[in-house]
Amino acid sequence: MFATDQTREGMNAVLSGERRGFRSKLLFAGPAVIASVAYMDPGNYATNIQAGAGYGYKLLWVVLVANLIAMLFQALSARLGIVTGKNLAELSRDNFSPVMVWVMWFVSEIAAMATDLAEFLGGAIGLALLFDMPLMAGMGITATVTYGILLFENKGFRPMELIIGAMVGVIGLCYLVEILIAPIGWGDAAVGMVTPELADATALTIAVGIIGATVMPHAIYLHSGLTQNRSEIRNEEDRKRVLKFSNTEVVIALAIAGMVNMAMVMMASSAFHQGHSEVAEIETAYHMLTPLLGGAAAGVFLISLIASGISSSVVGTMAGQMIMQGFLRFRVPLLLRRLVTMLPAFVVVAMGANATQALVISQVILSIALPVPMIALIIFTSRKDIMGPYATGPVVRLLSMIGASAVLSLNFILLADAFGVPIPFLAG
Repeated sequence: MFATDQTREGMNAVLSGERRGFRSKLLFAGPAVIASVAYMDPGNYATNIQAGAGYGYKLLWVVLVANLIAMLFQALSARLGIVTGKNLAELSRDNFSPVMVWVMWFVSEIAAMATDLAEFLGGAIGLALLFDMPLMAGMGITATVTYGILLFENKGFRPMELIIGAMVGVIGLCYLVEILIAPIGWGDAAVGMVTPELADATALTIAVGIIGATVMPHAIYLHSGLTQNRSEIRNEEDRKRVLKFSNTEVVIALAIAGMVNMAMVMMASSAFHQGHSEVAEIETAYHMLTPLLGGAAAGVFLISLIASGISSSVVGTMAGQMIMQGFLRFRVPLLLRRLVTMLPAFVVVAMGANATQALVISQVILSIALPVPMIALIIFTSRKDIMGPYATGPVVRLLSMIGASAVLSLNFILLADAFGVPIPFLAG
């Protein structure tokens, strides 16, 4: 995407000190807002409903940890793009062996398809439930709307950022309404945020799903691409200012995304945990919200789901295009890319598979694919020959390694459990 002359002139005026104030700094907001959509996609709805219904507030700590890891890695991804002028896929192509590049591209494409499966199905489910239409019809509408929004890329990055930002606002407002309607046990929620606990193997699977739905591979790739050459950086002072703006935006945007995810878990806990802990599907949650919390809560839930599905499907397509172009120097037409990434969702529905279960499985796939961009990002941001004076210091490098290790450990435990290897510290 490109900046219009008006946007670029405005950014230059801010960097040179000619324009000041809060509104002028908003010109630099956008990349983290777009990336934050990946942290509020329909895959989060599926895993968060299961977490809240099955375990109450006890898995809120997983949401908090996942969000902190996400903040760190999105900030590093943005830094990579700002400092080098290249995105993560391009740097991987330039610095790794051809075999490694092909493996990374393949894994990333699988992750992109799993991402789009969750996002596309989520929007379609919301439309189908809200307007009482067949799921296939909802998928057709979702496909048309997302493609229409993607056409705004031709008008520069600002219109796209404003459209996605508006949808993020809708999602956030909807969940503010939800937690005002639902009787939340705030004390229990506070304890759940700071008390690590995994009650059994199912809780572990959901926890890994939350990680997969929160820290997204395609978002790590995409953020570096959204910040590369976004601003005209004329000197090191400009670069430092842009980095400062970027870090601030990452914290604010992902804090909002984290609060939305926590609100999802708390709403599901409040509505379903006592007496309806078996609720694990979006459709079931919607139908049960009306008698439990009222029609307004159910309607708001679907509106947020539709906004989430459409916006995240747009972002997923943008990321998939960037990943392919970065790794292979190959760009496919936007319509073809949209059709390819939609195909798995249509296959799942045509086969009669459970849509919500497909969402949860897609999040586990994402969690397993996640170490690929995480490790690459740690390597590149710590190399002085690539980052110069902006290479990560010992503290940030240690924190990023701890975050990546946590994700890798959870993935290892999940795979061990899937193959029947006993997990000693899990109760039950």
